[in-house]
Amino acid sequence: MIIGSHVHFNNEQILGATKEAISYGANAFMLYTGAPQNTQRSAINKTYIEEALKLMQENNIDLNNVICHAPYIINLANKEKIDSWNFSISFLKREIQRCEELNIKYIVLHPGSSVNLSKEEGIQNIIEALNYVINPQDKCMIILETMAGKGSECGATLEEIKAIIDGVNSDNIGVCLDTCHLNDAGYDMQNFDDFLDEFDKIIGLERVKCIHINDSKNPVNSHKDRHANIGYGYIGFPTLIKIVNNNRIKDVPKILETPYINKNDNEKELVYPPYKFEIAMLKSGQFNENLFNDIREYYK
Repeated sequence: MIIGSHVHFNNEQILGATKEAISYGANAFMLYTGAPQNTQRSAINKTYIEEALKLMQENNIDLNNVICHAPYIINLANKEKIDSWNFSISFLKREIQRCEELNIKYIVLHPGSSVNLSKEEGIQNIIEALNYVINPQDKCMIILETMAGKGSECGATLEEIKAIIDGVNSDNIGVCLDTCHLNDAGYDMQNFDDFLDEFDKIIGLERVKCIHINDSKNPVNSHKDRHANIGYGYIGFPTLIKIVNNNRIKDVPKILETPYINKNDNEKELVYPPYKFEIAMLKSGQFNENLFNDIREYYK
């Protein structure tokens, strides 16, 4: 099972991210190269890259299973403020260059929100932007994340994702599935093989390069996008365990983006990462009914 989670890109950059992933028992991971909500970025330290690659080899982590996530502030779908749209394009290009420096093969991108424009206009803006961004010389591939359909989000249906891919003048583009988003967009994860059949017919399974494994706090077709911990949402543990063990996607890295845990049920602040325990659950195939208490006991 190729399984991991979101990790942090802090003082030791990709080396620190690798150490965190290993502490969770992961053999894959996903990171931002800086804060997802701003443009502040530190220079890439090559020494950390060399040390991280050595540590990955020692711990059975294939660099191909290390994923970058583009910042949330990038929105390619809305062109009403041309300066903002151009900024999104230039910032995404810089993030791709950082991935090139880090030898990361994939960068996950939220397609964007059309805001006051129609979905059709939003999709055309995304296509135009991606045709500016994608450089044939780049080794890093943009992979479009399937969205929940909240507000004016583009990419909530397979048809919308296909329209974007078809409009891009490059084959260097893929897809990142998100189980919570798919559920909330109206796709029944209980019948995941049927979904894969539909995806293969419309887009092609070879385009799937990453899967975000998340439970959902809301029922199917809710268009909410609120992640839940594994087995503690509407998708449920039996369904998620079948998904991560599905042979048709066995070579695709699976990444957890589930919520942190609070110190106790009365506190709102989420402080403890759940990934070590959720990864163990998925590897063992056994649901942990005491997940939250076990996490609190471990980190306190």
